[in-house]
Amino acid sequence: MGQGDFTIEYPPLHDLAVSNNRLVSWTHDYLIRTDPEPHRRTFLKSFHREQTPEFCSSCHKVHLDVPVNSYRWFRGFNEYDNWQASGVSGEGARSFYYPAKPQKCADCHMPLVAAHDPAARDGQVHSHRFPAANTALPFVNQDPEQLRVTQAFLRDGQVSVDVFGLVRTAEGAAPAEAKAAGPGEARLASTFAQGEESMSFGSPQAFLSPPAEVVAPLDRVGATVRRGESVRIEVVVRTRKVGHFFPGGTVDAFDVWVELEAVDDRGRVVFHSGSVGEAGTGPVEPGAHFYRSLQLDDHGNPINKRNAWMTRSVAYVRLIPPGAADTVHYRLRVPADCGDRIRLKARVNYRKFSWWNTHWAFAGVRDPAQPQFSLTADHDDGRWIFSGDTSNVSGRIKAVPDIPITDMASAEATLRVAGQGAAVPGDKPVLDPSVRERWNDYGIGLLLQGDIKAAEAAFLKVTQMEPGYADGWVNVARARIQEGNMAAAEDVLRKALAIDPRLAKTHFFLGTALKSLGGYDEALDHLRLAAASYP
Repeated sequence: MGQGDFTIEYPPLHDLAVSNNRLVSWTHDYLIRTDPEPHRRTFLKSFHREQTPEFCSSCHKVHLDVPVNSYRWFRGFNEYDNWQASGVSGEGARSFYYPAKPQKCADCHMPLVAAHDPAARDGQVHSHRFPAANTALPFVNQDPEQLRVTQAFLRDGQVSVDVFGLVRTAEGAAPAEAKAAGPGEARLASTFAQGEESMSFGSPQAFLSPPAEVVAPLDRVGATVRRGESVRIEVVVRTRKVGHFFPGGTVDAFDVWVELEAVDDRGRVVFHSGSVGEAGTGPVEPGAHFYRSLQLDDHGNPINKRNAWMTRSVAYVRLIPPGAADTVHYRLRVPADCGDRIRLKARVNYRKFSWWNTHWAFAGVRDPAQPQFSLTADHDDGRWIFSGDTSNVSGRIKAVPDIPITDMASAEATLRVAGQGAAVPGDKPVLDPSVRERWNDYGIGLLLQGDIKAAEAAFLKVTQMEPGYADGWVNVARARIQEGNMAAAEDVLRKALAIDPRLAKTHFFLGTALKSLGGYDEALDHLRLAAASYP
């Protein structure tokens, strides 16, 4: 069920365009070239330009309700709300980052391209290829140009990955104390993530463990590990040109994941997370760091056949908001016989659709070895095998296709390796303005995971590197607000206000802190200032 309220029907002029009578269709085309205005008035409606995101939300903001799932209402995927509340729309007052100018759906997905079309202006038209993330359709339809455009779009700096840091923490340490994060607010029943449209933005829990020392950035420090040592590697994924959650759409059906491989100077793979079976065409290792919504039916079976009506619970949702970051933690155990150097390489990989879903869609049949199983409107306990007839499937490939994996971003770093028990040089983090944004991204990822003290420590390093960067102080305050330490948040927000009195997010968070402290009149003043910038 979509969200938008638009009635779409073909106008009478369309009948002329698709007429089988060659004279009629030729006359239609001739008249368009002679005087395109009637065609423009007929097909280009005001909402196409003035309400582009709302029009797109007809399909890209969805929900399921009792008539569909025989259960209850809950939100499905939702591109609109997190776009509207983010800095990308120009309407969000509390984003971590903002683009140079606000953008709507068509700005990214209908870019200007060169054309000789009669409708071209200055030799350009808006692309109707709608480049996004669907590599499956052009692949199975053997459309190499559409596949090239789609993969080029995915690789065009939409996200970045950073092999950022190293942390020496004991393996198997006791879990940190957890508490409810931030101001209490009911959370939406959803199979999708919630962004800045919600005060519950981020993790529902805060973890209050003391921050560990982070040696970073690894490509600047030249850190050393010892043979036999166990360390934590920190990888940061950042959304840069994505105007909604990454990934978007039906995120229960894709393979989107982070891959980290560690290879020593002898060519030996000492660590690999996110590997792909069957020589790179099979399923992704189950323990990989996926970006997806893992939904479960009434019996705990994964929702993996686009059978969303059976969803009864969500194991987890991991998506990255626009203009934000995710911090991934890996445990690297350095072998006792490791070489003298370890090269770390991280990638963000994208495959639409997932290996299992593709095989099921093309060749899935019930397992004859399981003649009896429970199947109802809320669960499917049956097994599937992939031996079905593919001769009549849609698309030109009449077999289960090996959907290509697109590497959207990659990064590398190198570690030196010392002997077991050797004294390790006192590696110190690099703290200068040239790496300020990388530390900020690292802190954002920690904050959205609820690792409050580690996030605060990262943001304090940002303020140390660049004291005049108001956002650094605001981010320190965000960590303290999420912890519930409103008085300490107020202190640093007033520092940010002194640096940039016009920064709307400072007023928003200062208003939030003052409200909790009982300073209602001043809180209202600051919230009104934020609303004046982002009504």
